[in-house]
Amino acid sequence: MARRIDVTGAGGVRLAAWEFGDPPKTDPVKDGPGETRAGERAGGVLLLHGLMGRASHWASTARWLSERHRAVALDQRGHGQSDKPPRTAYTREAYVEDVEAALEQLGLGPAVLIGHAMGALTGWQLAAKRPDLVRGLIICDMRASALGAASQREWEDWFQAWPAPFATLADVRKWFGEDDPWVERPNPVRGEFYAEVMHESPDGWRPVFDPAQMLESRETWVYDAHWEELAQVQCPALVVRGLDGELGRAEAQEMVRVLPRGEYAEVADAGHLVHYDQPEAWRGAIEPFLDGVLTGLKG
Repeated sequence: MARRIDVTGAGGVRLAAWEFGDPPKTDPVKDGPGETRAGERAGGVLLLHGLMGRASHWASTARWLSERHRAVALDQRGHGQSDKPPRTAYTREAYVEDVEAALEQLGLGPAVLIGHAMGALTGWQLAAKRPDLVRGLIICDMRASALGAASQREWEDWFQAWPAPFATLADVRKWFGEDDPWVERPNPVRGEFYAEVMHESPDGWRPVFDPAQMLESRETWVYDAHWEELAQVQCPALVVRGLDGELGRAEAQEMVRVLPRGEYAEVADAGHLVHYDQPEAWRGAIEPFLDGVLTGLKG
């Protein structure tokens, strides 16, 4: 089951939000307002994918979350089935305002935000800006330090190296899972991840996003460090990294130190795509934190 809910983001951009499971039912007579059948405080969770991702990458996480909480995943602007406005619309402020609007229109706030990569940055920037909307934050494999111009050039070169259009989805899986020069060893999960962001066009399979818009999105944060905003996050926050991911242990632990209420977790045998690569270990890493925030034990 996947249910789409349209919300309106900054500048009138239409955003697609998704529920991948039925939200838990409440019994006001037995449990009272704001209580679930299990006697917990009802709590909302908003899931934010990273650059080039889409809401469906969170499907497995959203399904187990929805057993006890309302969980919604958002296709951010330029991604998935949300609008692809002109390139000038991909500012940090626009991404943050989109999530702010989504929380208010969906009635999720104050929510726990779970973000991967760029989605995690959006999450902590919103938590710093609107603490009334965010009761907890999970940061998955996103660095707070500046990555710099060399990193942006590498991404430009990488997009140019894509042999798009791909003739078949099998070709997509093989290139991103084996042949991509960024792949150190065969990684079928990575191939599946990118197959999910392709659609069939008249000449073959192409990404659902515009690579130029992805570079524009990345350019708005890649040159800057984001420690100051991290220090302004007042809610409980969990920093999660894959042992083979892009966020190193030393930087992750420094992020935990800078966060006023930071905690740390890591997932073995996982790379950058932690939640997609090792879904059971990912659940084990974040569930205790989530339970504490959503039941009020981490108030």
